[in-house]
Amino acid sequence: MAGQWTLLLAAFLLPGFLLSEAAKIMTVSSSLGGSHYLLLDRVSQILQDHGHNVTMFLHIEEFLIPDFEKRNISYKVISWLPSEDHRKEFKKLFDFFVTEALLGRETPDNFFKLMVQLGIQCSDLLKRGDIMDSLKNENFDLIFIEAFDFCSFLVAEKLGKPFVAILPTQFNTLDLGLPSPVSYVPVFHSLLTDHIDFWGRLKNLLKFFGVSMKQWQVQSIFDNTIKEHFPEGPRPVLSHLLRKAELWFVNSDFALEFARPLLPNTVYVGGLMVRPVKPVPQEFENFIAKFGDSGFVLVALGSIVSIYQSQEVLREMNSAFAHLSQGVKWKCNSSYWSKDVKLSANVKIMDWLPQNDLLAHPRIRLFVTHGGLNSIMEAIQHGVPMVGIPVLGEQTENLIRVEAKKFGVSIQLKQIRAETLALKEVIEDKRYKSAAVAASIIRCSHPLTLAQRLVGWIDHILQTGGAAHLKPHGLRQPWHEQYMLDVFLFLLVVTLGTLWLCGKLVGMVARWLCGARKLKKA
Repeated sequence: MAGQWTLLLAAFLLPGFLLSEAAKIMTVSSSLGGSHYLLLDRVSQILQDHGHNVTMFLHIEEFLIPDFEKRNISYKVISWLPSEDHRKEFKKLFDFFVTEALLGRETPDNFFKLMVQLGIQCSDLLKRGDIMDSLKNENFDLIFIEAFDFCSFLVAEKLGKPFVAILPTQFNTLDLGLPSPVSYVPVFHSLLTDHIDFWGRLKNLLKFFGVSMKQWQVQSIFDNTIKEHFPEGPRPVLSHLLRKAELWFVNSDFALEFARPLLPNTVYVGGLMVRPVKPVPQEFENFIAKFGDSGFVLVALGSIVSIYQSQEVLREMNSAFAHLSQGVKWKCNSSYWSKDVKLSANVKIMDWLPQNDLLAHPRIRLFVTHGGLNSIMEAIQHGVPMVGIPVLGEQTENLIRVEAKKFGVSIQLKQIRAETLALKEVIEDKRYKSAAVAASIIRCSHPLTLAQRLVGWIDHILQTGGAAHLKPHGLRQPWHEQYMLDVFLFLLVVTLGTLWLCGKLVGMVARWLCGARKLKKA
């Protein structure tokens, strides 16, 4: 009898285990490319290396993913491009958006226009019967999407497959249905930490309403796309699709992020881009050796700044580096370097450099970064203090956390002057290095590696047929039920009704007493 139960149990569980070992998974890379693509590339590679059959569905734009064809990848790629007119319009809007942001004029209106164009591109994709039919025929077991590109949610829904999402930014850039008490969870763009006084809480509350309105405006763009491509009866809305994800992976870590309430289907995987350290090339070692124990500073401001560089900013940064005793390895596109600016003797600019390997070098003293999460996670991994120069989006918020944790400082791009870059302060004040090392210990002491966390949770939901057991029923409640507004309204009506009834009774008693007194006098 025991043997029969064993066979029955094996028959029930074996398909799940086989599926988890060789599932067909499609990863959907963001149309914004750059670090978004690199993150999904890393996810795809990890899943492929752990036995799954991975296909990346990729929107290729050469200006966002340079040298894509030279990359050595082991997974399959299905690529697509919008029409030429849509591509030109997107490039024009993207150039304008980034240029304005670098001049300190990043506005919600510019971002909204960019999202409108992405909505148009998404509609263009969903109309492509050849592409969508090809994806359906692949019959994927699971779709892994990057949450910054809302179109990927629509693609997953159109294919009718379960999906998981990775958030490349902080939690508060999207409403995932997580409990978010504004008393200590900073709202996006509030520039607050988790230590909030009365005026901070007031600001946080007001920001909450403002950010919610902006999120609704952006999501309504894709809701219009949904109306165009989904039948009326079972038609979803984007806010519901965000909460439909089986799992949410978050590209951050408790070493950086403020502690906050999470749901069981929320997993931190910040640091996926950190790879095993390799020795740096000899030419790098030769340069570093020139500065002896003084060490060197690494400067890398992200792919976007490499393309849209301001000559004034480059000049001021070069002047600031000239006052350091350290050498400076600077990732900077040499073709954009002004011939009028003489490069400081201790500075070497390069189109490419092995960032992770240099951050792990024993002689590194400081990392100057744009504040992207991937770069911050690499710096935390290796315990390197930072000076942050935020450029776009959530980078300012990321660096608020760096400052709050005391392992770096931040300066706005438009305020950069040679005398304002606090490079020496961070290098010489050992408290920054100590805090960075403490963050590294937090980051590295987790009992599971990031790859184990990522693959383990993916296998878990493949084996169990989804993550319904990890998601509270509250995610399916209407917002008025979730915030108990119906209960509060009921209690308010009962209270007011009781007060009104009591008032009526008191009035009746008062009138009766007055009448009794008059009869007595008579």
